[in-house]
Amino acid sequence: MAKRDYYEVLGIKKNASSDEIKKSYRRLAMKHHPDRNTEDSDAEGKFKEVKEAYEVLSDSDKRAAYDQFGHDGVRGGPPGGGFSAEGFGDIFGDVFGDIFGANRGSRSQVFRGADLGYELRLDLEKAVSGDSVTIEVPTQVTCEECRGSGAEKGSEPVKCMTCGGTGQVRMQQGFFAIQQTCPACKGAGTVITNPCRNCHGRGRISKAKRLSVKVPQGVEDGDRIRLSGEGEAGRNGGPPGDLYVEIRVSPHKIFHRHGADLSCEVPISFGTAALGGDIELPTLDGHVSLKIPAGTQSGKKFRLRGKGVTTVRDRRQGDLFARVAVETPINLTVEQESFLRRFDDSISAGGEKHSPRAGGWLDTVRRFFERVSQ
Repeated sequence: MAKRDYYEVLGIKKNASSDEIKKSYRRLAMKHHPDRNTEDSDAEGKFKEVKEAYEVLSDSDKRAAYDQFGHDGVRGGPPGGGFSAEGFGDIFGDVFGDIFGANRGSRSQVFRGADLGYELRLDLEKAVSGDSVTIEVPTQVTCEECRGSGAEKGSEPVKCMTCGGTGQVRMQQGFFAIQQTCPACKGAGTVITNPCRNCHGRGRISKAKRLSVKVPQGVEDGDRIRLSGEGEAGRNGGPPGDLYVEIRVSPHKIFHRHGADLSCEVPISFGTAALGGDIELPTLDGHVSLKIPAGTQSGKKFRLRGKGVTTVRDRRQGDLFARVAVETPINLTVEQESFLRRFDDSISAGGEKHSPRAGGWLDTVRRFFERVSQ
């Protein structure tokens, strides 16, 4: 039977690039390999045909001869003999090596340093105003004695004999070829015969690093500040990781924060609530005077505009919400108790005139029980 055109076998055009040839070969070789098509008697022949076409068209000289003279131009070339597990292993390695970044012949692996986290606790005042804070972070830094090589001064790491300096070893099982990190050198491609006495061959040492952290104004609980390159040192010359400083704002004794707004509870006396008056109210900027109208009920909220804070995301000043709590007097004297009883009697005699909420509540209760009894 006459041989098919090699371009037709690979399903490509005559002006196809080398990348297109290789891509088509990978796809067809995987498709027709006999070990994957045990019930197809034609699979081996198709695989041989694909392999032969690729071996000619992937070689620039053979391809030129084929384009000019056809099959006669490469008759002395590859006979398209039987397939081998090694051949399919090359396909597998090319395809999956590209996916997992384990190409054959790769040099020693370079590892980026690990990212670190640090919890920075601030009080509300510092979180609002911003500050520069010095912290100490335990981390792994490059050994200064060996400059990260892990070898003692005057010596150098030597090529790993297990992987030949590639950092990878190739495991062949049937037609599967898998690349793995070299167990002898851990992917470095080199081994240390004379380890550094300072870092014991690790290339890094543990150290508490002092850093100055610029805390921007208005940070909130849970915000993170990234310090690029301040994480752990990399290995085999890799770049360092980053340090993430997470802000934790401690609870305040007076204020609760809600974004840019603040809130607080202010106790006032019964007399001030009933008669009205001025009270002194704390803010983060100092004290202000708050006017309490006569007849103020417990739980009433007052809004002081512009007495809140700003945030990192919004520089507009928030508000302060003050909730008053009428304080019940305790530890009364006999005279005070007598006075309050007379006062309470006079209030009760006035009915809803003095206690409109109580009167309305009693009416609601009365109507409720009337409906229940019907």
